[in-house]
Amino acid sequence: MTGYNLRGMWTLYRHEMARAIRTSGQSIVAPVLTTALYFVVFGTAIGSRMATVGTVDYGAFIVPGLIMMSVLTQSISNASLAIYFPKFTGTVYEILSAPLGYGEALVAYVGAAATKSVIIGLIILATAFFFVDLHIVHPVAMLGFLVLTAVTFSLMGFIIGVWAGNFEQLGFVPMLVVTPLTFLGGAFYAVDMLPEPWRTVTLFNPVVYLISGFRWAFFGQGDVPVLLSLGMTGLFMVAAIAAIAWIFRTGYRIKP
Repeated sequence: MTGYNLRGMWTLYRHEMARAIRTSGQSIVAPVLTTALYFVVFGTAIGSRMATVGTVDYGAFIVPGLIMMSVLTQSISNASLAIYFPKFTGTVYEILSAPLGYGEALVAYVGAAATKSVIIGLIILATAFFFVDLHIVHPVAMLGFLVLTAVTFSLMGFIIGVWAGNFEQLGFVPMLVVTPLTFLGGAFYAVDMLPEPWRTVTLFNPVVYLISGFRWAFFGQGDVPVLLSLGMTGLFMVAAIAAIAWIFRTGYRIKP
């Protein structure tokens, strides 16, 4: 006996993964095609006018930012939808009454959302090789940052799914908060290219640290030190776990 309902976690995880397969056109194909368009527009149109950023070809430079942009949005979307729909249909009470602890349900939901996001990120990475000449300096660190970011923002997506009272609120944070922060977080440019005071202001954007660490794994260079990027990502994860612990303790928008 391990004390954990591993079969229950695995069943819920498989259910969420099966839903992603059924909606693969929306959950996988669409973000990949959208990112391919970014490669064409930014990599070709802008890249023809700005050959390199530092020592990195501009087309390759934007790859980490594009992957991170998709992973952030998909992690939040996958996890928030996964918990919101059971709330919307009322089946969340069946899950709460099942022999499955809060932590076990969280691992299943977040694990499935993070898995889908990592798969999308790797597919986009594979797609990038068709557009640019890409060499990853630290492949293990790249995969580690990818998984860590997917898990962290899946946790945040879970919080949004619990908080949202309707579909408009469900899409509010990804569309009006995360996407602008990603565009302004160095996805398509280096922070040191900005004049003051915008360079300093940008460092208050948390997404800068995520993209910088991920870009360091690709090219060995980033906008901020890699340990700072890792520390900030870990801080976001701890904050999300603390918020979810409070939700489970109080039953906020889960229990009637």
